[in-house]
Amino acid sequence: MLSAKMEDYLKAIYRLEREGEPPVATSTIAETLDVTPPTATSMVEKLEDRELVEREKYKGVTLTPEGETVALEVIRHHRLLETFLTEELGYDWSEVHEEAEILEHHISEEFERRVAAALDEPTVDPHGDPIPNDELEPIDDHSASALADHGEGARLEVARVRDRDSDELTYLDEAGITPGTDLVVEEVAPIGMVTVRLDSGESVALPDHIADAIQVRTPDDSVADEVSKV
Repeated sequence: MLSAKMEDYLKAIYRLEREGEPPVATSTIAETLDVTPPTATSMVEKLEDRELVEREKYKGVTLTPEGETVALEVIRHHRLLETFLTEELGYDWSEVHEEAEILEHHISEEFERRVAAALDEPTVDPHGDPIPNDELEPIDDHSASALADHGEGARLEVARVRDRDSDELTYLDEAGITPGTDLVVEEVAPIGMVTVRLDSGESVALPDHIADAIQVRTPDDSVADEVSKV
């Protein structure tokens, strides 16, 4: 049986692989999980012994198929729990990440199945992140890009928002920017501010670090995604 720490490492490596090109450097894993490089190296060695990662000296690690399956299972637990907490227990979307981080390691597969059924098999969590299916197939989540990467005049739809900072989520909620929100980039200021106009006609100024937390797609991408699901 894997420890919660081991699962956290596998989940982090999976995310880092998706954000860049594997192998993932041990120093990057350490920074992501806020541990020292020697601590990360020690855990990576344990995961390698269990054949959950492959390590290339001086380069980094890559998940094995078994390691990827474990990571996807933990991610599925996490995102189902976030959805359950918001839809069934009345939690705000800014509150659920930390709760799900704790609970994701301790639910049974039967509980997971019942939660998914009770929620009518959701495909995304409250922040717009895709939920791995019950077959734990790799997530197709490359259709979105950061709002901060788009220029003035771009017409976009919010796909998802980063869920790790409750203050960011509260800020966006109060501004009316949630997954599914349509917006137009009005101004990209050199002082580190992006101004967007919502369908309501309201303009919202977003600091760069907030704009970087918002993943968007073009309307054409949204239509393609819907067609691919049919």
